[in-house]
Amino acid sequence: MPVAPGNPHGNPEAAQRQGALPSTPLRREVTLAPAGFPRGDTRHFRPAVGASDVAGPVHSAMMSSQVVVNQGYNSQLPGSYPPLTPAKTLNPGSGHYYSGGSQGPGQTLHRPPVAANPAVPSLHSGPVPRMPAPASQSPAATPRPSGGFLPGASPLPPVTWQHSYPSMGSQVNHYPPAPSQPPVPGSTNLSTNHQYVSSGDPLLQNSYGKSGITSNTNSGSLMAHSNYDEIEGGGFLATPQLATKNPQISRSVGYTYPSLPPGYQNVPPPSSATGMPPSSLNYPSGPQAFPQAPLGANHLTASMGGLSLHPEGLRVVNLLQERKMLPSTPLQPPVPNLHEDIQKLNCNPELFRCTLTSIPQTQALLNKAKLPLGLLLHPFKDLVQLPVVTSSTIVRCRSCRTYINPFVSFLDQRRWKCNLCYRVNDVPEEFMYNPLTRVYGEPHRRPEVQNATIEFMAPSEYMLRPPQPPVYLFVFDVSHNAVETGYLNSVCQSLLDNLDLLPGNTRTKIGFVTFDSTIHFYSLQEGLSQPQMLVISDIDDVFIPMPENLLVNLNESKELVQGLLKTLPQMFTKSLETQSALGPALQAAFKLMAPTGGRISVFQTQLPTLGVGALKPREEPNQRSSAKEIHLTPSTDFYKKLALDCSGQQVAVDLFLLSGQYSDLASLGCISRYSAGSVYYYPSYHHQQNPVQVQKLQKELQRYLTRKIGFEAVMRIRCTKGLSIHTFHGNFFVRSTDLLSLPNVNPDAGYAVQMSVEESLTDTQLVSFQSALLYTSSKGERRIRVHTLCLPVVSTLNEVFLGADVQAISGLLANMAVDRSVTASLSDARDALVNAVIDSLSAYRSSVLSNQQPGLMVPFSLRLFPLFVLALLKQKSFQTGTNARLDERIFAMCQVKNQPLVYLMLTTHPSLYRVDNLSDEGALSISDRTVPQPPILQLSVENLSRDGAFLMDAGSILMLWVGKNCAQNFLSQVLGVQNYASIPPIMTDLPELDTPESARTLAFISWLREQRPFFPVLYILRDESPMKANFLQHMVEDRTESALSYYEFLLHIQQQVNK
Repeated sequence: MPVAPGNPHGNPEAAQRQGALPSTPLRREVTLAPAGFPRGDTRHFRPAVGASDVAGPVHSAMMSSQVVVNQGYNSQLPGSYPPLTPAKTLNPGSGHYYSGGSQGPGQTLHRPPVAANPAVPSLHSGPVPRMPAPASQSPAATPRPSGGFLPGASPLPPVTWQHSYPSMGSQVNHYPPAPSQPPVPGSTNLSTNHQYVSSGDPLLQNSYGKSGITSNTNSGSLMAHSNYDEIEGGGFLATPQLATKNPQISRSVGYTYPSLPPGYQNVPPPSSATGMPPSSLNYPSGPQAFPQAPLGANHLTASMGGLSLHPEGLRVVNLLQERKMLPSTPLQPPVPNLHEDIQKLNCNPELFRCTLTSIPQTQALLNKAKLPLGLLLHPFKDLVQLPVVTSSTIVRCRSCRTYINPFVSFLDQRRWKCNLCYRVNDVPEEFMYNPLTRVYGEPHRRPEVQNATIEFMAPSEYMLRPPQPPVYLFVFDVSHNAVETGYLNSVCQSLLDNLDLLPGNTRTKIGFVTFDSTIHFYSLQEGLSQPQMLVISDIDDVFIPMPENLLVNLNESKELVQGLLKTLPQMFTKSLETQSALGPALQAAFKLMAPTGGRISVFQTQLPTLGVGALKPREEPNQRSSAKEIHLTPSTDFYKKLALDCSGQQVAVDLFLLSGQYSDLASLGCISRYSAGSVYYYPSYHHQQNPVQVQKLQKELQRYLTRKIGFEAVMRIRCTKGLSIHTFHGNFFVRSTDLLSLPNVNPDAGYAVQMSVEESLTDTQLVSFQSALLYTSSKGERRIRVHTLCLPVVSTLNEVFLGADVQAISGLLANMAVDRSVTASLSDARDALVNAVIDSLSAYRSSVLSNQQPGLMVPFSLRLFPLFVLALLKQKSFQTGTNARLDERIFAMCQVKNQPLVYLMLTTHPSLYRVDNLSDEGALSISDRTVPQPPILQLSVENLSRDGAFLMDAGSILMLWVGKNCAQNFLSQVLGVQNYASIPPIMTDLPELDTPESARTLAFISWLREQRPFFPVLYILRDESPMKANFLQHMVEDRTESALSYYEFLLHIQQQVNK
């Protein structure tokens, strides 16, 4: 039983005085029986006074931050963790932390109120042109004018899905006094233990050490922190005079003393085996050395003057004459117009990407371009190779806390200038030594300055508490409806298969909760012959019986866990209970997890009907196709409030919704959105009637259970002085204006931010952006993953357009459109997307083109902008005129907000390939496999033919359409059928045949599927298949009953641009 600090014997009266326990003894009856026994065979269990059944934090003492990364638990620590609450004080005498205050039932734990964004961006300032509807479209479905996203339009109501600056009150000190930061030592001897690791896995390899040398310094003395904002180093921690110490120094990047031989290799990009086509950009693909020439301002000016990196970018395209602009190979991001030596060190765009690769000097210039400025991140992406640095010194700017990176300037061997705030910092003595080359005096050769993506092993200063163990809690709906779907069989079997592959170590904990109209816990205490079920029928006042036996060490209780997973699917087969108490079950799960933090995986099959969080049906099927009056906002704030409580205690909730009926995902999704969890949706899941969904669930569960995971994480994005971040997109909670709280972080999550130019950048030529992700690995190591991106600053509108990244722009606009749909209406969001194209192309026509030509003239960089926006208008999130379920639309919006850009673009604008004539010409060779690379086709039926077979990759679904006159060779050698009529009506797998054609087709499809966060199910379609309509719906260039064709859309854009 956890004991409050200062109450070592668990005296109820003393505890009561401390506010840790209720004032009256608790008498709550719990039904207890061995798991698998009928519920009638029970005995009563009354918890003793003082059991952990109160909401809120469990008080316990905490060690000072002298615990090292790999140490794990200390034997002197209490059994449960102290909660991560902002209000903590340090007892200077004992060196222990005490958390102040307690929380009563129903309160929200240290949750700062979320304020509305002070300036919600908009896109069109004047009257908004209406987008014409096709002749067959009903007036009710016609979108009404609404404005756009960029500055100029009137502010919108407070945004529900958009994370803005919270008001923190007095909980967080944004500007700690200067002494609270670790001082950079002026001189220390070389008594340091270094370790440099180049690996994509936490397993450490290639250690380099200087034997017999040890140190425990870290740029200063150990210190106590009270919250993550101080730990990660938010804000400007130095005194004002320090921040402006060197205003006269020119703002350039590079090393101003002679270069020495290279000592470290750069990070290669992720392998092309990720399921996405390989990059042909200038990013190093293997161990290479980069000798650094001195990069002064004169070098940069010469390299940027001629725009030599954009020979084709200068081209102007008339889209009405050149509609077929889609490349036959995957579209690559533009290469920033930087000096070659800087670009070689730049961050890979798959990890960190800006909508504009040339940053406008002023906000006025950005406003004139009418393009959104923002970043898209994939910070925890699985990497094939990742440099990991183990060193007692993590060098950071003393003013803005930026991590040292390849784009800082070394004024000499002893001083470096920050590339974000321009402060000059001293180089710590330890940083002067490079253990790779064993040379003293070359700090610019260290891996921290040679790699734009790097990971640090964090010392104890970066911890509020010892690193938490991996804790996994599974919460299962076992109502009659859930049992009918048969999902428990698949989930329990997947868990059994992957139990040994769960990320973790000897400290890994696991627990299970099931619920219908009551809540069932499972005691898995070591020594029991079989699990015991504890039934809590009082869902209005949920408490935790026997908390010490419900989350157990996986290694010690593995046999009990395996036994429970084998019996669980049969335990409720005869249940007639139709009610669902999801809210109380989540409350119970939160109380169980709050002392440690971890991950809750909840499986739900219907609308919650009992207790707190109960919901009522809101969908009106006859209004599914309309853009008006659909319920995109939550019907209750219960799930959001609970998610914020979870976030405060480092708990993330992942929601698996397996439902054939409306389940109000708009409300339920909040539990994952604000706790940094994920949402998975399986409409009409049934183990017999829908076997394809069973396959999808099993594949995605395997990825979900075994993928890398980071716990108790925070992320901050910094940018060069003059730029500011004002809006965040993704699944998280904004903790202190710019610190994102991520109780869990996974490699499949993407994030986006919007930015503005607050101060003129006229006196600088380069700007940088840096994301820092501080997390605890599943092995109990505290780590910091840092990505740094460098981009040039430009002064003309033409250069801004030349550097536009059309995929990143489309991805950021999609995120903004989701927010607009929720805060205003779906039709407003649709109009704003159209106006984004009209405004930017109007600006280009009026301000850049010297002679006004007929047609729709666009810069080459934006040649696909109208096509991608049209694809967004036809994407499930924003489409009208279809009978899509409301939950399906909400799920599509969740995906927009949480998916990395590469997957978002694939679901928005699918890739179409002809696959009945695959060859080895131009094929990739990956792990002894030959993967064909057929050309990508425009998404129009005019590219289909009845004598071929065409594969559409729409991200989460693959559709192989076989024409009626397809060659017999493909039918027999790939499909394994004698003739066209023999193709089964429902076919979802290709046979493995011993033919070259079969091998090529299977290799191509498996390559597309690899390393995706979701499993794309394959459907083989005949010409008369019912799913052909779905296939044709993805042909975004063709006209439908409710949407324009690409050519009609271009005519509409031209009409508005040429007004």
